[in-house]
Amino acid sequence: MRIADIVNRCPEPLPWAEGDNIPWNDPDFSRRMLDEHLTQGHDAASRRLALVDHHIAWIHDVLLDERPSSILDLGCGPGLYLERLAARGHTCTGVDYSPASIAYARKKAGDSGWDIDYREGDLREVEYPRDRTLVMQIFGEMNVFRRSDAASILGRACGALVPGGRVLLEVHEYDTIKGLGSEGASWFSSPSDLFGDDPHLVLTESHWDSKTATTTIRYHIIDAASGAVDRYAQTFQAYTDPEYTALLVEAGFGNIRLIRDVPGWWPPGPRQLFLLVGEKMS
Repeated sequence: MRIADIVNRCPEPLPWAEGDNIPWNDPDFSRRMLDEHLTQGHDAASRRLALVDHHIAWIHDVLLDERPSSILDLGCGPGLYLERLAARGHTCTGVDYSPASIAYARKKAGDSGWDIDYREGDLREVEYPRDRTLVMQIFGEMNVFRRSDAASILGRACGALVPGGRVLLEVHEYDTIKGLGSEGASWFSSPSDLFGDDPHLVLTESHWDSKTATTTIRYHIIDAASGAVDRYAQTFQAYTDPEYTALLVEAGFGNIRLIRDVPGWWPPGPRQLFLLVGEKMS
C-alpha cells in the first residue's frame, strides 16, 4: 500500500473484510508478540504473572475442586497457564496460532520436565484432543471470531469434553466492544514495537457497526525510511448476555453461569471482561 491508499480508503470498513485478524502466525510478528506476552510491564498481551497466579488458584481450587483434570487451553500463548496447571498435577494440552509462542512453551515444558502437549495451528482447524475435563479460553479470544466460527469452535470444544466436562471462557462485555468502536483515530511513532523492528508510524482508527454489533480496528503502519504502508485489521464481535448463553446452549452446554465477581481475577479499574462457565450435557 501507499499513503494515497490511506487517504482514499473506505471510511466505514466491513467486519472482517480487510483481514481475518492481526497476523499472529507471521514469524516476525509472532517473535515480537512473544516479547509482549512475557513482559511484566503491562497486562495487554498476557497478564502479569501475579495475576496469572490468581487465575490458576481459582481454576484449580474452585472450578476443578483441587482434583487432577485433563485441560485443553485454546489460545494458550507461551504456556503461562498450562505450566502452572501442570505443576499442580493436571494433564494439559495447549493450542495456539503463534509459532514463537508454541516454540517457547515447548522448550519451557521440556526444560522443566512437564509433559504438556502443545499444538500449533488455527483454532478453527487444528485437531482437538478428546476426553478433556476442562476446555478454557482466556482474555477475550472468542470475540475476535465471526459468530459462525465461534459457534464451530465451541461445538468442537464440547466434542473434546467428557460428559459433565466444563468450558471456561473469558469474554468481553458488550459495552466494552462498543466503546472500542467509539475511540476514533489516533497515531504514534515508534523506533520498534509489535508492528515492526524499524522506526515507523502507527495510525489506528476504529468503527462500531450497530447492525452487526462489531467493532473493526484498522492499523496502518508506515515505514519511516521507505514510506511503505502495511495495513492490518481486527474485528471484535459483541454479544449480549442472552446471546452468549444461546451460543453455549447451541454448542451443547448447559448449567451456564455468567461470573463477574471473582476476587483478584481482574486488575484494578473498570472491568471489561467476565467469565462464562458451561457444562457439557450428556
